[in-house]
Amino acid sequence: MQIFVARESNSQEKRVAVVPATVAKLVKSGAEIKIEAGLGRSIYFSDEDYAEAGATVVADRIAGLAAADLVLRLGKPASIEIAGLKSGCIHISYLDPFNEPELIRQFAKAGVSALCMEMIPRSTICQRMDALSSQANIAGYVAVMLGATRLNRIFPMMSTPSGTIPPAKVFIIGAGVAGLQAIATARRLGAVVEAFDTRPAVEEQVKSLGAKFVKVDLGETGQTAQGYAKELTAEQLEKQREVMADHCAQADLVVTTAQVFGRKAPRILTTAMVEKMKPGSVVVDMAIESGGNVECSRLGEEIVVNDVKVLGFGNLAGYSARTASEMYSNNIGNLVEHFWDKTGKSFKLDPANDILKECLVTHGGVICHERLRNFLESPTTPPAKTP
Repeated sequence: MQIFVARESNSQEKRVAVVPATVAKLVKSGAEIKIEAGLGRSIYFSDEDYAEAGATVVADRIAGLAAADLVLRLGKPASIEIAGLKSGCIHISYLDPFNEPELIRQFAKAGVSALCMEMIPRSTICQRMDALSSQANIAGYVAVMLGATRLNRIFPMMSTPSGTIPPAKVFIIGAGVAGLQAIATARRLGAVVEAFDTRPAVEEQVKSLGAKFVKVDLGETGQTAQGYAKELTAEQLEKQREVMADHCAQADLVVTTAQVFGRKAPRILTTAMVEKMKPGSVVVDMAIESGGNVECSRLGEEIVVNDVKVLGFGNLAGYSARTASEMYSNNIGNLVEHFWDKTGKSFKLDPANDILKECLVTHGGVICHERLRNFLESPTTPPAKTP
């Protein structure tokens, strides 16, 4: 089985799908790996580094994709590249399937078995493959660091001959993987941290990191089977905002992390709430790529609203591209190794496998993921575009 690792189509993406260390592990298992020339340039891995790990460097991207039995990448492929894959090829990457109906239909039409990294189950056995969590960890760290550089004050308390400087106050909204890492980072920098989440079950985790858990009685909330917070009703969101407004007004830095997989991010902070924050304070909207938690945030921009800086930067994990790439590479490498048949030297694709049936979206020329298929067949789902 021939594995091909392509460079990312998005020129702004600095992360890469596979680093040399993962290549070496897969080659040791009997895999034949080819990488596109310049794959690791953005994070300072040379083609020679990959060659030393056992990969063959290929200059012709189209030929590499066409010959591949298994394609590994990070971001979504271009439509023209899907058409160039051979029938029966396995493709593994982020796919954003619920927002990319045409892309999924193209995979099915091409007879490609597409595995979606976002849909890896959140189970104990899958922790080493969980790319969403690994990248969210990096993003949570980066969000706080970006906020810290925009503040006009330091985070830790300092007792000096000139007087005592009080610590900065940080408010984290959402205590999932990204939120917990944001809490930990802000605490390490010396800030006083408060955090809120709709799931009461995470209170203990928040407190274990040294932060105060903000309680809001929203009635029935809970979490999904995958461990994500359930979407709130309009009434619950309004009640949440009332409490959020008071804590935001006292904070120097607010980080919002709330996202619902496959849906638009919930609107948590209104412009009016931002306008009531202290002059010089900062808001980081980590959900900007899925619509944003902050009403006035703008994708890719840093704006000022009533002397409050609002950061709407996308791809936060990409700000630490080297570390993020190493972690994603481990995730995708662990996935391949888990299903690797060393005797046949191939990726054993069994659609009935408990892990694969959760993340395999197309196989055998059809959309095989039941929940996704039902969603795409819904009358409200945009139809495939005519080429």
